[in-house]
Amino acid sequence: WHHKYDAPVTSDVPAHARIHSHWLKVTESAEDLALAGAEAVQASMEGAGKISTLIVPANHAWEPATKSYDRLPSPELPAVIDAHVDAAAKALKNGRRTALLLGGHALRDPSLASAGRIAAATGAALLCETFSARLERGAGRVPLQRIPYFAELASEYLKEFEQMILIGAQRPVAFFAYPGVASLLVTETCEMIELAGVDDDISASLAALADALDAPANVAVQQRVASVVPDGELTPAAVGDVISALLPEQTILVDEGITCGLELFTRTVGAAPHDWLSITGGSIGHGLPVSLGASIACPQRKVVAFQADGSAMYTVQTLWSMMREETDVTVVLMNNSSYAILNIELRRLKTGEPTPKTLSMLDLSNPDIDWVSIARGMQMPANRAATVAEFHQQFGEAMQTQGPCLIEVKLAQRPGATA
Repeated sequence: WHHKYDAPVTSDVPAHARIHSHWLKVTESAEDLALAGAEAVQASMEGAGKISTLIVPANHAWEPATKSYDRLPSPELPAVIDAHVDAAAKALKNGRRTALLLGGHALRDPSLASAGRIAAATGAALLCETFSARLERGAGRVPLQRIPYFAELASEYLKEFEQMILIGAQRPVAFFAYPGVASLLVTETCEMIELAGVDDDISASLAALADALDAPANVAVQQRVASVVPDGELTPAAVGDVISALLPEQTILVDEGITCGLELFTRTVGAAPHDWLSITGGSIGHGLPVSLGASIACPQRKVVAFQADGSAMYTVQTLWSMMREETDVTVVLMNNSSYAILNIELRRLKTGEPTPKTLSMLDLSNPDIDWVSIARGMQMPANRAATVAEFHQQFGEAMQTQGPCLIEVKLAQRPGATA
């Protein structure tokens, strides 16, 4: 009843929420509230998981109500589509160079095990999306190859495939448009075959396909690789080697390292089994909040936030929330005093030589950001590492200690460096 007066804080809340919601509802009364809440939970559990937004006028929360509702039943996944299984099995037997592109729940056990069986039976390559929501990887898991981020490299990498079977993934497309670069990353003649969509029963579909191919029950898995920690300059590669060597089992590793994260993914392929949560495409600032959420969801598991300095500035307040909620998050803050990825993207647009003014907008060294002081200002334990030995000691201690902390990795700046 207050809304009609157009108060100073009035806004179109449904319009804002609709941008990022799969399901949205505005309650009509206090009596409507309990059922609407149950419906929101039910809708959020459809398929691979959906964002439900329930908007409640304030008076509906304080006015009395007589109705209550139990939890509504969870939605069932769609049944396996036999025709899709048959089509995929037929394609895998035709002798053409084939890739299985996995996304969504295909990147978790037991789906990965079924994909490994299929690859063992057919010789198909196992690929995953460049940025997947969650990937279970490391020792004991079926290894995958990740499609490169840069469109030119991805196109070169994928050109050998004559057909691609999509399993919880979309066809590979470049993240941005570039002059003279194709948007579709596979060749025009590469045939796309969908086994299961992101909201389908991916695990059952993969198991059915493996059985249809009489695939072996046991397949090779990634072995533990004991990383040799180098001496010398503290580079992204050296940081990755240290993390790989010291990462505890079942750690949740959240990657928003941007340019530095490309090296970390390669270096941790043989680390202890862990979950990898990727940056969500072209967003900036997701890493710290996702790490906070992961730790709240799984308080018994260590969380490592591999975080770039520029994107951390977008959501720096998360450090305070990590302390307040007593989360077990170790923030590895890669400080190169630059929006390095934006410098790379600027060059790839081929718009001419950037001016000093343009480059200054992507520079974070005027003034320098002191991440140790920022973290300590929120009562978070923090240290700075400038050598491999320092980072090895600090990260090792963090992995043995419960609670939040931040390690600022001060990367050397070299002319032309982008990491």
